Amino acid sequence: MNKKITASIVLYNSDATLLEGIIKSFLDTDLNLKIYLIDNSPNDALRVLSSDLRIDYIHNPSNPGFGASHNVAIKKAIELGAQYHFIVNPDIYIKNDIITPMIKYIDSDSKIGMMMPQVLNVDGSIQNLPKLLPTPFSIFWRKFKKPVKAYQKFINKYELREVPKDFIYNTPILSGCFTLLKIEAIKKLGMYDDAFFMYFEDWDLSRRIHQHYKTIYFPKVSVVHEYESGANKNKRLFKIFVTSAFKYFNKWGWFFDAERKKINNEALSQFNQ
Repeated sequence: MNKKITASIVLYNSDATLLEGIIKSFLDTDLNLKIYLIDNSPNDALRVLSSDLRIDYIHNPSNPGFGASHNVAIKKAIELGAQYHFIVNPDIYIKNDIITPMIKYIDSDSKIGMMMPQVLNVDGSIQNLPKLLPTPFSIFWRKFKKPVKAYQKFINKYELREVPKDFIYNTPILSGCFTLLKIEAIKKLGMYDDAFFMYFEDWDLSRRIHQHYKTIYFPKVSVVHEYESGANKNKRLFKIFVTSAFKYFNKWGWFFDAERKKINNEALSQFNQ
């Protein structure tokens, strides 16, 4: 398999010791792989992480946001002639080589434009990250979770929680914490929309790719994600979250989004066969 594969990790005052482990586990493969470290920190102390020739460190202290920073790396991946690009959060842990099976699977079907693996919490429980397209009500209800019985019925459907855990399927929303992108799809449909500073940029990109390609949840392999749900704990992050939610629904439609129901019904139909 002689594919050019790239990856990017966006940093901001990140823990260098933890990052060393992430980078080492990611590079533990025989594939033709290059990692771009996009460092939004005020200083370039994390440059020490770029000792491996397969790592390209880029200091980016203007901190334009999650999507815009990954776009810096995606542009370089395109210039390099990469076929596939991984988006990796700095709080991801990889225990085994998941790169090879993911590349083999996406390479086996030209209709796949985007993939994500199963994502686990530190305790081994599954993070329910694949989703249907949201309504404004979906976002509100996920924050407040009441009344409990009705909420549970809603969330089971919205987050596809009752789908068999090892089932590979095509879903319109994939999380950006660990994502495999086909560069061909990015060239056709564009990179992250940098109007989003943080939050919803991954949903926006996933939806755009889903309109033309399969966006696949691939639970045959997994990563661990130290999910902190910052928007629920930090007022500044919550404000950014709300601002991004408005941008998302202004772009795709609030309560009148004709495409949303059709796409969600198509996704659900996979589980009724």
